Amino acid sequence: MSSPSRILVTGGAGFIGSHLVEYLLERQHEVYIIDDLSTGSVDNIRHLLSDSRLHFYVGSILDQGMLGKIMPQIELVYHLAAAVGVKYVIQNPLKSLETNILGTHNILQLANKLHKPTVFIASSSEVYGKNDTVPLSEEAPRILGSSTLARWGYSSSKGVDELFSLAYYREKKLPVVIGRFFNTCGKRQSGAYGMVLPRFVKQALLGQSITIFGDGKQTRCFSYVGDIVSAIYRLVEVPQARGNVFNIGNNEEITIEELARLVKEITGSASDIVYIPYEKAYEKGFEDMKRRVPDLTKIKQTIDYTITKDCRAIIQEVIDYFTE
Repeated sequence: MSSPSRILVTGGAGFIGSHLVEYLLERQHEVYIIDDLSTGSVDNIRHLLSDSRLHFYVGSILDQGMLGKIMPQIELVYHLAAAVGVKYVIQNPLKSLETNILGTHNILQLANKLHKPTVFIASSSEVYGKNDTVPLSEEAPRILGSSTLARWGYSSSKGVDELFSLAYYREKKLPVVIGRFFNTCGKRQSGAYGMVLPRFVKQALLGQSITIFGDGKQTRCFSYVGDIVSAIYRLVEVPQARGNVFNIGNNEEITIEELARLVKEITGSASDIVYIPYEKAYEKGFEDMKRRVPDLTKIKQTIDYTITKDCRAIIQEVIDYFTE
């Protein structure tokens, strides 16, 4: 964006949202935040509240009245507000579905009515479900478990969000860009909702047992939040990105067991590593995927996408944040 814009960030007090807001303010944009603080926190943006270009509204994206007052002023929307974290979704299945599906539709419907230039929709690698093909391309099939398991509610809701967004693009010509995030990490992330890296780091620093759910052989790719924010900022500027879905993340694969050992090594912790069955950690019948690695070909063909921090560097940033 060559000139300052008025930008709405839903979920702007959340982990990724707060980093995006910070990034936008540094580039002289005027930023509006809507966040109901269900998983976000004022602490994430407290250092930004004195900036006169920041407008913070505590409220829900389910509140059409609030959206109707704010969005006419907006030139670009980054829609990040969502129920997040496996633990949170399992404990709050109804609210998660309502927030993710109805909230996203509210944003798309109003953006279309007001002819907003671009809407970025934050999606997730969770949409792939149990598909553990490596690497996962954006066109890879979605493989989900039974609807009787709350675990699949989040994946289903983000899939519906994507379908809604693409339908608005195809039928209404609303410019939308969809990004599927892969295990985004960095400072200000909480482990309270099931995010594994901050949970491991906190346990290690406190000398508590580092708890691995399952056998620890499952692999993930951990992405630096700064790389994610930079990517979504540039994607909305590229016309050919509209109406497309992009994997956004890191393709450095590591097992959860190796992650725990790496956290223990870098922190110098004497914590032991213990294994907890999925059913005890989450819910009876809980299912997980063995591998989840993004194919980054598409995003690299669209923008100059680079990975600036590997897993070790990300862990160090999280450690530094917790020890400040």
